[in-house]
Amino acid sequence: MRIALIDDEKYSRVELIHQIRQCLPQAEIQEAGNGVQAMALLEKESFDILFIDIHLGDMEGTTVASLARRLMPAAKIIFATAYSEYAVTAFELGVDNYLLKPFDPARIRQVLEQCSQDRPAAAENEEGRLAISSNRHTILLDVDEITYIETDGAGRGCLLHTLSGEKYTDSSSLSEFESRLTSQGFYRIHKTCLVRLKYIQDIFPWNNSSFALRVRGTSPPLPIGRDRVKELRRRLNI
Repeated sequence: MRIALIDDEKYSRVELIHQIRQCLPQAEIQEAGNGVQAMALLEKESFDILFIDIHLGDMEGTTVASLARRLMPAAKIIFATAYSEYAVTAFELGVDNYLLKPFDPARIRQVLEQCSQDRPAAAENEEGRLAISSNRHTILLDVDEITYIETDGAGRGCLLHTLSGEKYTDSSSLSEFESRLTSQGFYRIHKTCLVRLKYIQDIFPWNNSSFALRVRGTSPPLPIGRDRVKELRRRLNI
């Protein structure tokens, strides 16, 4: 499970991380100390749960929550605040839950358990297929056929590449695909590209001391973001 903590108070982040680890020791947790950092984080990463402080110093948490909801509609958004009157506001804004500061460990556990229960068991249907909208048709595409997914370059959605060489367009954002397919062995190597790990064939030096990779099929070189190389190597055990 991937979790983001967005709070301008470092002590609050440290305490919340500690409490989350008690419940979910295997969770991947990332932090942002203000609104600007949060916006940058959400543009390049996808999360299952986001804990967002109402007041972030440089902007309101509601602004960050709005962006998160657009980028990853399946994510659970939890407001964290020291003021109980914002609990009502949280639900009016469509946020999934809220926490009051100082944090109550029992309440944190309750919220995390609720989020876990609400998560869909899988992104694809029982046959392991993904429904995509392409040229006014709904296509049921085998997830195991997808080698990589990239943004279409025009801001209108994504392009899905398959083992057969066929390509399919879909209006969903890359962050949405990341949220739906991370558990199926996909990893976002760049802000514009999501790859199926088991189809990676080779990794090699690229421009300006960076790296790129190729996947099975007719793949061109796919650049790897500098901040993604270490985690990619870990996931591939290299």
